[in-house]
Amino acid sequence: MPLTDSAIRNAKPSANPYKLFDGGGLHLQITPKGSKLWRLKYRYDGREKLLSFGPYPITGLKRARLKRDEAKAKLLDGIDPSHAKRKAQREALLERANTFETISQEYLAKLEKEGRAAITLKKTRWLLDFTKPHFGGRPISEIEAPEILALLRELEATGKYETTRRMRSLIGSIYRYAIATGRASVDPTYSLKGALIAPKVVSRAAITDRNGIGRLLRSMDAFEGQPTTKTALQLLALLAPRPGELRKAEWTEFDFEDAVWRVPAERMKMRRPHRVPLPKRAMALLKELHNISGESSLLFPSVRSLKKPISENTLNVAIRRMGFTKEEMTSHGFRATFSTLANESGLWNADAIERALGHLETNDVRRAYLRAEFWDERVEMAEWWAGQLDEIRRNV
Repeated sequence: MPLTDSAIRNAKPSANPYKLFDGGGLHLQITPKGSKLWRLKYRYDGREKLLSFGPYPITGLKRARLKRDEAKAKLLDGIDPSHAKRKAQREALLERANTFETISQEYLAKLEKEGRAAITLKKTRWLLDFTKPHFGGRPISEIEAPEILALLRELEATGKYETTRRMRSLIGSIYRYAIATGRASVDPTYSLKGALIAPKVVSRAAITDRNGIGRLLRSMDAFEGQPTTKTALQLLALLAPRPGELRKAEWTEFDFEDAVWRVPAERMKMRRPHRVPLPKRAMALLKELHNISGESSLLFPSVRSLKKPISENTLNVAIRRMGFTKEEMTSHGFRATFSTLANESGLWNADAIERALGHLETNDVRRAYLRAEFWDERVEMAEWWAGQLDEIRRNV
């Protein structure tokens, strides 16, 4: 006879455990201490087995019967319900361990092994700190697009549109890593494209007209600040490197015999080593600079420590002291100055100019075939550019 809630509630413990049967192998075991535990007796592969459904009243009569029917359905499909339960428990445990924070730290470790720049890793850690209070401890497969959007909206509300864009991109990268490693099946950030305010792209200020360049060069010649800062500005104009590549440069990277500066991959944006031909004017500046900072391994050590380079802001502050606003010129702008005049001259292969700037071809197929550094042309172009700057300084 099937059980009733009343019969279950009224069942009293005895000296020995006993069972109340409901049907289909489902029964309630009453222990001497008064516990009432649901069990299902069934046969699989010729063996008698037991499956636990939890204690009464946490698992009520209706729920116990539903679990019995689910187990019977598995048996009809040839599945052992005990095995299926253990598998589900393992998967749930694994899912709880695969939190967003856990996987994001794995992804960060992967970036470190790939040799990403220290500044890139620092920014990545900073962005990931924002995710921790929102869903860092949650299983990554449970986090849905609206939860991610809520975090992004918080950042967006502060006006940090570029940071918001980078955050969405980073979270998407972590999800793609989780998908590749079998711990997520979908990237929820994909559906957020178009939901955020697009940051306005602002180009770095640069002087590209000859009159302005002439005024800038003469102001650099008259600069009365630190001699090393003056030389750094002059080398930025001559060699057109990224400011970070120059201010962290070390003497061991310079080959004065072959007139070449070899920038290591870890300091290049594209993470590939880069060679820079040194025109005669640059060689002369470097030899003068060695008399000032040659005791340090760095070309441009900080005034506070020979082991640390000048700060990121040193060069831009110097440009401001010369009377140029941030809307007119930045330390990074020397690259645009060189690129503009070199391209306008019509004398040089556009690919040679791009290689001189340390750029890589964005088209994968074309890059596979275009591996040349255009070295001979770049050596000639470096001397031409030094001559152009001298001419502009004198005559414009």
